[in-house]
Amino acid sequence: MKSHAFLWLIIGSLLFSSISCGESKKEEPQIVVNQNDNFTGTWITSTASQVLFSLDSIKAAVALCDSFGIHNIFVSVWDQGKTIYPSSLMQTLFGVSQDSRFVGRDPLAEIIQEAHKKNIKVYAWFEYGFSCSYSQNGGLIIQDKPSWAAKDQNGNLVTVNGFDWMNAFMPDVQQFMINLVSEVVKNYNVDGIQEDDRMPALPTIGGYDNYTVNLYKEQHNGMAPPVNYQDTAWINWRAGLLTSFQATLYKSVKAINPSLIVCCAPSIYPWGLNNYLQDWPSWLNRGYVDLIIPQIYRYDISSYKSTLAQQVSYLNTTTKSKFYPGILIQNGTYNPTENLLKQMIEADRGYGFTGEAFWFYEGLKKFPALFTNYKKGGL
Repeated sequence: MKSHAFLWLIIGSLLFSSISCGESKKEEPQIVVNQNDNFTGTWITSTASQVLFSLDSIKAAVALCDSFGIHNIFVSVWDQGKTIYPSSLMQTLFGVSQDSRFVGRDPLAEIIQEAHKKNIKVYAWFEYGFSCSYSQNGGLIIQDKPSWAAKDQNGNLVTVNGFDWMNAFMPDVQQFMINLVSEVVKNYNVDGIQEDDRMPALPTIGGYDNYTVNLYKEQHNGMAPPVNYQDTAWINWRAGLLTSFQATLYKSVKAINPSLIVCCAPSIYPWGLNNYLQDWPSWLNRGYVDLIIPQIYRYDISSYKSTLAQQVSYLNTTTKSKFYPGILIQNGTYNPTENLLKQMIEADRGYGFTGEAFWFYEGLKKFPALFTNYKKGGL
């Protein structure tokens, strides 16, 4: 009996192997966001926070996240046109390898090492995305590469709410961002990467640079783009370019490491589409993102519930499993009341969401009792 069973086992294995080899489509690797299916995250910034400025501060922050049941940390690695880690790409292109505040250290390597000791995932968060500076007229990048500037109808650098923008449609700019992300993915043991409301994105006043205008004309029988930057077809065309970029970035990351999580924390839809050309439901539906965390940042429970319901309406059974809400717990000197925070978390549970991400880390400290209970599965 044993010899017959062994023979059939060999035959079965050979048959399975031949069938597998004949399949043209490879099985996609399973993306595990959290082993308990409870996603909890927070953002650590290089502004309004001292966490990244010393190893001791990083250790303390990781310990606090662990004590509060925060399993995912999004650490800002890119802002004001500079990286927190030593970047050979930035050195080659712009002669500045690292944000001067961190020279002599590598905060990204430090936080990865400390977080992994606690089984906390770390995502390289490209905070500024296609924005190159804040109130610096484009900063180092546009000074060195003026052709990379996004332009409005008057030929001026696109600047909205103080943020100066690169041209997110230009191939050289897109490749630069893909190379920047790839550099981190290749050199660091991150668990994923995160984009947000600035990647892929561009304010809708942009798109009037020579490259984008000529591309539009090529695809529209020589017609120039609409003067009305809020024209629906014009918005959708430009949003489509960014969706294509998202596809390319996603494939680039997966080609390096298929198990990495590609996460995005965009603006809410459709506001993000109409103001920043972010069509995140399309990214989800087309499989260009593993995890989506819209910024449902609201200051009262009625607004939070209505906005959450609106975002959920764009999901289906498959995409809902990749969705978690983003909750505001600190903005400047503002913090919600503990009761409001509880109500927002309870609203999430009402839709079956088992976790959320909190903007941002410093706000966690204001609710020690709540987050201690949160780790235990209660409020």
